[in-house]
Amino acid sequence: MPSGTIREGSLEAPTRHPLDWKNEAFWDPAALDEELDRVFEICHGCRRCVSLCGAFPKLFDLIDEGDTGELDGVDKARYADVVDQCYLCDMCYMTKCPYVPPHEWNLDFPHLMLRAKAVARRRDGPKLRDTILSSTDKTGMFAGIPVVTQTINAVNRTRPMRAVMEKTLGVDRKAWLPEFATRKFRSAAGSASAHDVRDGARSPGKVALFATCYINYNEPGIGHDLVAILDHNGIPWVLADKEACCGMPKLEQGDLDGVEALKAINVPRLASLARDGYAILTGVPSCTLMYKQELPMMFPDDPDVAAVRDAMWDPFEYLVARHKDGLLKTDFASGLGKVAYQVPCHGRVQNVGRKTEALLQMIPDTTLEIIERCSGHAGTFGVKKEFHAMAMKIGRPVFRRMADAEPDFISSDCPLGGHHIAQGLSEQHGKTPPLAHPLSLLRKAYGV
Repeated sequence: MPSGTIREGSLEAPTRHPLDWKNEAFWDPAALDEELDRVFEICHGCRRCVSLCGAFPKLFDLIDEGDTGELDGVDKARYADVVDQCYLCDMCYMTKCPYVPPHEWNLDFPHLMLRAKAVARRRDGPKLRDTILSSTDKTGMFAGIPVVTQTINAVNRTRPMRAVMEKTLGVDRKAWLPEFATRKFRSAAGSASAHDVRDGARSPGKVALFATCYINYNEPGIGHDLVAILDHNGIPWVLADKEACCGMPKLEQGDLDGVEALKAINVPRLASLARDGYAILTGVPSCTLMYKQELPMMFPDDPDVAAVRDAMWDPFEYLVARHKDGLLKTDFASGLGKVAYQVPCHGRVQNVGRKTEALLQMIPDTTLEIIERCSGHAGTFGVKKEFHAMAMKIGRPVFRRMADAEPDFISSDCPLGGHHIAQGLSEQHGKTPPLAHPLSLLRKAYGV
C-alpha cells in the first residue's frame, strides 16, 4: 500500500481467522517480518489507533524519527519495541481498525503481535520473570496456608523486598501486587456448592463456576459474592471438579505450548459440564474471553473447545439474560450511591454489550459514571519495571474521570485493573474511594 493512502474500511461485522500456530510457516522469522512490514505500512497510512496503547505511538515515532520518514527507514530490530507494547487488549481489532476481516487487507494486529511474541520466545527462550508471573498455579501454592501467606504478604509489602524484586525479576517496586488469600475460594466454597445442587434445582437454570486462579488464590471474596448472588436467586451451582489457570497469562507471553498444556487440563472437564447443560461462569473477564475467543482461535476444530465456548458466560451477561426471562430477583435492600465504573477491555471485546452497567442501573438510589477506557494494567504488563510508567500513563484518563466523579465506590469487572485504578487515584489525585468489584456491589445491594 502506498504510504499515506487511506482506503475505505469494511462495513461488515468483524470476523476472525483461526490462529494458525501449528503451521510451520507461523514460526518462520522471514515470513513474520514480511507480515509485520505489510501491517505496519497499513497502520502508518491510517494512524486511527494512536490513542489506544503504547504500541501505535511507538511504531509511528520510529517511522517519523527514521531516516526516510517511512517504514523503510526503521531498523527491523526495532519492531520488537512495538511488539513489547502490545498487551493483547484487542481494542484495536474490535473497535478501531477498519481493515479487519472480511476486508481484503485482512489485518489482525493483536494476533500478529502474539505471533511475534511467540516466535521471539521460541528463539530466545523465556525470561524468568515472565515464567514466574504467568505460572499462577505454582505461585498460588502459597495461598491457603495462613502463617505462610501472612508472612509472604508482609514481606512483599516491605521496601527492601520490593527493591530486590525489581532488581532480580524486573517487577516494578511501585506497582500494586495482589496478596495471597489465607483460604482458597475453592476450599471454602466446595461443600456449599455440592449441598445446593443435591437439594435440587430451585430455578430452571444451573451454573458451573470456573473459579479462576486470581479469585481462588488472591481475592476469594469475589467468588463468595457471586455464590451469594446465585443463592439469593435460587440458582443451583457447582464448582468445576478441578481447574488450572485459564492460560491468559501464558498467552500474553507468547507461550502457546503452555496454553495448550492448561487447555488439556481444563477443557475436558468444562466440556462435560457444558454438555450437561450448565452455564459456565468466571468472575474475571480475561478468563471468560480466553474460553470464548482465544482458545477457539487456537483450536478451531476441537469440539470440546467449541462446547465450552458456547456455554461460557460473563456473570452479568448471565444475570441480565435471566432478568429478561423474568427469573432474576430485583428485591434490592439498599442503593449504592454514586459508582464510578470502568468497563474493562476484555469485557468490551466480548461483544455482549454493557451488561454490568445494565444490571447495576436497576438498583434504586444508584448512579453510575461509566468510563470506557483502558485502565492500563493489562495483566502482567503493568507490574513490569519497563512498562509500569506506561501503564500508569495509559490509565491517566480513567484516574482523572473517576477522581472528578467523587464517587462512593470505584469499580471494574477486572480485579487487577480495579486495583491499578485505585493506585492511580491515590498517587495522581490523592483520593482513595472504596474499591469494590461489581459482584460485590450487587451483593451489597441485595443485602445478602
